Amino acid sequence: MIRQTIIVFSIFLFSLCLKLDAQNIQNYFQTDGLSSNYVECVAVDIFDNIWFGTSNGVSMFDGTSWITFNQSQYPNLLSNNIKSIAAASNGDIWVGTDFGACKLSSGVIGGSWQSYTTSDGLANNKIVRIDEGLNGDMWFSHSSFSAGISVFDGTNWNSYNSPNLPASGVCATAFDSNGDQWFASPLNGLVHYDGTSFTNITTSSGLLSDYSTSICIDNSNNIWLGSQDGMTVVENNLSQFTFHTIMYSLPPPDTLNPVVEITKDSWGRVWAAIYVGYLAEGGVAYWNGSQWNDYDINDGLAGSNIKGIAIDSQDNVWVATTTGVSKIIPIPSSSNEIEKLYQFYHNPSERKINIVGKHETISIYDNLGKKYGFEKSSNGIYNLSNLTFGIYYVNILSNNQSYTYSIVIE
Repeated sequence: MIRQTIIVFSIFLFSLCLKLDAQNIQNYFQTDGLSSNYVECVAVDIFDNIWFGTSNGVSMFDGTSWITFNQSQYPNLLSNNIKSIAAASNGDIWVGTDFGACKLSSGVIGGSWQSYTTSDGLANNKIVRIDEGLNGDMWFSHSSFSAGISVFDGTNWNSYNSPNLPASGVCATAFDSNGDQWFASPLNGLVHYDGTSFTNITTSSGLLSDYSTSICIDNSNNIWLGSQDGMTVVENNLSQFTFHTIMYSLPPPDTLNPVVEITKDSWGRVWAAIYVGYLAEGGVAYWNGSQWNDYDINDGLAGSNIKGIAIDSQDNVWVATTTGVSKIIPIPSSSNEIEKLYQFYHNPSERKINIVGKHETISIYDNLGKKYGFEKSSNGIYNLSNLTFGIYYVNILSNNQSYTYSIVIE
């Protein structure tokens, strides 16, 4: 009877694991509170408020309510057509337009916008991207033949242009753990700045394409460089280049994957926003360490024209499109991916387990469903000395999803 109970319970656990590839996607539109369905960009602030740059101003969503900022109410906002948006670590919200940059000090509690143009120190009024450096400086990308990067330290402006940067300008900036800057250039690949000198990396160095669009640096300091032709991962101090050209599945025979934006979640997974203009096809995809998983309108996204992507502290993925926004609540799609997200260690001869990874609650049951207490020490080690020999099940709850492991106590 005991053997039968164990088998039945194991079948239940296996069935649970098979359901982990489900996805929850929730969409938001102008009827819900967006100032416009045409959303150009998205960012998440330090309070987990979601900020959207639209064709009719800025919208902020706190999970329940919406607030809109546009020129009719805030004349210091230089334009209603927001091209880029960034949420700084000090709470400020920055937006880029074709006419300059604007800052909402202290975010939603600030209430007033301050504008900056070339007369204040910007190298160019057209801003395509805003990124924050490790020290809090704000970096403004200009995809222009007359300007490259403008940097604002809160008081003073500085700029980097040709010949240090390619004449084609910059479309995005990323920062490695050493504080070095890496620039994605729309016609000249990748540029590295170590604080002293600039180095240009192109297809002749090993890149997939020189037509860069976006950039992200992962937890291992690898550089993920998006381009019109796909993704290059630059590893081992520029000595290894890996190409990803099919991240999002397109109708055959088309395979081109132009990358719009790249970001990463708290598990270290890299997400890419992709849009193919001539096909009017697009979606988002993430790399789980061994394969890409993609989502598009067939999975429930608000639209195909993907403009931007951002991830909040709960690993919800926010997708900006020209027909609304989507929130994806991701779940690991395979048992292999679960093992990448949760490092679970147990030695049957020791009455301890070690769980490393993001989790909210942990419960332990026997094969009859009885729940047991345990003592937690530092570094994710759990003392199970109160358990007698037998089979037990460890349930980990994270982001409202449940994952279960079986262990044997000898």
